[in-house]
Amino acid sequence: MKLVTRSQLGWPASAAPSQTSTKGVKVHYEGAPVSTKLLTDHNACITEWKNIRKSHLANTAEGYSDVAYNYAACPHGYLLEGRGLRKRTGANGNQTLNQGHYAIVGLVGSEGLTQPTDAMLSAIRDGIDLLRKNGAGSEIKGHRDGYATACPGGPLYAWVQKGAPRPGTNTTTPPKEEDVSLTSAQAKQLTDIAAKVNTIVDSRRIAPWQYKGTNEAQDAYAYLRGTKDQVDALLKKVDALKPVDLTDEQLAKLAEKVAAAPALADAIAEKVAQKVADRLAE
Repeated sequence: MKLVTRSQLGWPASAAPSQTSTKGVKVHYEGAPVSTKLLTDHNACITEWKNIRKSHLANTAEGYSDVAYNYAACPHGYLLEGRGLRKRTGANGNQTLNQGHYAIVGLVGSEGLTQPTDAMLSAIRDGIDLLRKNGAGSEIKGHRDGYATACPGGPLYAWVQKGAPRPGTNTTTPPKEEDVSLTSAQAKQLTDIAAKVNTIVDSRRIAPWQYKGTNEAQDAYAYLRGTKDQVDALLKKVDALKPVDLTDEQLAKLAEKVAAAPALADAIAEKVAQKVADRLAE
């Protein structure tokens, strides 16, 4: 990580209010034209960052106590300290949103320099990782998530939607657990039936997604069909859930977790139950 501190920028300690934890980090852009000179002159990046702070401090309508962002990331891969660690941002739109997430801005804009470099994306990831070690939760969102704005612009937001992968790494992301939810009681019901299915098929040494196609598997499948009356009520709940597309490999891993831990998170239980329901309906 290439960190430029407030001290190196000639800034005093931030006067922003303290905040020790958030749900995660929101990614921003400048929302105005940014000179492409930043691509070839790192001093221009430092000047840009200092000018952002000056403009924020001069904004009497907003009443900023400091530059609004916790950090900035430049095209050369430097992470530039703003409010820094454990400080509430002023960038997300309102106090509730500011309390929910820290903020990192990429030094790109709506015109001129609009495409983040790989080095900039890596610097944003450096900032996210640093904030996570100091109280930030796992969420990575764009400024527009929860607030009516075009920020962080098309290129950065597309990257955020992919899970904000560090350049050069696998960009495949797991299914989002927040896409579905049930009450604890419903989740326990679904978990229990998923565990029963696993017990049945495991006793025949086959996996849930393999119980068609062999004589041994047909026995298991027939048994499962016989339990359909017991799960009809659960399947009605499953029908109301959003579709979740899991591969057999993902199902295997989730099924193992559910069988071993009946109190597992609601979303995982739902996903397994959804896949069980799909197989029962085949």
